Amino acid sequence: MAGGISTQARRELIDAVGLRYRGSTRSEKRLILDEFAMVTEYHRKHAIRILSGRHAPGGDRLRPPRRLYDEAVYGALVVLWEASDRVCGKRLKPLLPILVSALERHGHLRLDATVREKLLAASASTIDRLLRGARTIARGGKRTQRAAIPRVRRQVPVRTFADWKEPEPGFMEADLVAHCGDTVSGSFAYTLTLTDIASGWSECAALVVREGSLIVEALERLRTGMPFPLRGLDTDNGSEFVNEDVLAYCTAHDIKFTRSRPYHKNDQAWIEQKNGAIVRRLVGYGRLEGLASAETLSRLYGASRLFVNFFQPSFKLVEKKRAGARIAKRYDPPQTPCARLLGSAALSAAMKERLTKVQAELDPLQLLDEIRAVQQHLAGLAAGEAPHGLSQRDANLDKFLRGLATAWQHEEVRPTHRTKPRPQRYWRTRKDPFEGVWPEVLVWLDTEPDQTGTELLDRLRAHQPGAFSDGQLRTLQRRVREWRRAAARRLVFAGYDLSINGSDAARPSGRIPRETSGSIIP
Repeated sequence: MAGGISTQARRELIDAVGLRYRGSTRSEKRLILDEFAMVTEYHRKHAIRILSGRHAPGGDRLRPPRRLYDEAVYGALVVLWEASDRVCGKRLKPLLPILVSALERHGHLRLDATVREKLLAASASTIDRLLRGARTIARGGKRTQRAAIPRVRRQVPVRTFADWKEPEPGFMEADLVAHCGDTVSGSFAYTLTLTDIASGWSECAALVVREGSLIVEALERLRTGMPFPLRGLDTDNGSEFVNEDVLAYCTAHDIKFTRSRPYHKNDQAWIEQKNGAIVRRLVGYGRLEGLASAETLSRLYGASRLFVNFFQPSFKLVEKKRAGARIAKRYDPPQTPCARLLGSAALSAAMKERLTKVQAELDPLQLLDEIRAVQQHLAGLAAGEAPHGLSQRDANLDKFLRGLATAWQHEEVRPTHRTKPRPQRYWRTRKDPFEGVWPEVLVWLDTEPDQTGTELLDRLRAHQPGAFSDGQLRTLQRRVREWRRAAARRLVFAGYDLSINGSDAARPSGRIPRETSGSIIP
């Protein structure tokens, strides 16, 4: 329908008006054209072509295309394509004469002369076009089209690991660490991590949710506390980084904004290493939710940034060479990020003096004590046990210092990494197969204590054929080993009082000569 009238009425109107239009004067044609365009809602240029007879209406020019390759040709082509192991049209085209002759020679195919002629005359592109539907079904459906690259992402250039060379302090990689625990459903806290390529200086900020505007606020807050200006920012391709807000912020502050290649984690090897060495080492892998968790994380990073950047040396890769399958790496001697900045020529003398002053005032033991206290609170939040809110406390450094001497004896000292001790197993999961015959086995063992588990199992099978299998040998061996351990214990401590009663516990009941008592029992 065009202009609200049917196709038949439109054709009748064109025939009637067209004859009158072609025989009219110029001024009359203008009036006829205005009326015709208003009724049909055609464009004036299109209406002129139709009324002049130079262009037929759309319904008249649609004719069914002439079909050269019918179903017989298509069916034969599919059979030949399958017989060729589904090769492409460019390879199938020269193969068709050979393949058709071979199949006809062995009686597998009979083609009409017309079908054979059309098959051999088809071009490679025609073959591919005819087989397009069969290929799609054989492949399992249409392939998904690759998503178009968003406009913002096209404006951010790509930087790989090898492109860093030797940048001056201020070029940093950034990433987000999710504190989601075992599941990514729901809302949970994040940590924004930044690390400097030249010095290893690292900064962390807690985020309640993953959102581009919060990234900008965190960058503004972290940028003011760094000992160098933020000159470059390299991120992954996540929407929390590659968006209009972050791009506009970097452009306004003259920060070179780059991104890594999608699905290439090694392009951000520096920050990936810090995610494990700093964030996961401090926070662990528990699930943290809500404002209370974010506030606790902020307090933890306030102490850890000073401890890590001033008192934690780290290696830095200087050179990597490949010789065949072997890769040789050379590292700088371990240095703290602060020491690397003090040795950098790009840092001003005033900033170096300020760093030296801050380092002289810091107490590493006090920072570590603060970190352990906040970790304790974080572990409670992750387990759902700690109250919301962490008050300021007076650090007892003397007690903390005394505990450092024996901390290694208590296994893991970080509260965020401790696992709950498993209860001691005291129950059986299946019935003891030797429960009914164990008294008889004890008689055999008392008579011949040197019998092995295999010999005992053979004797049991001889007495009760089919009652015991080879898989029960280990169980019997364990029972025999426990019996021997108990028997040896009775033999060693025979004549001694093993009850715990005051100071005479574990002393012999009989009199022992003085010259031998000192070597056995105090």
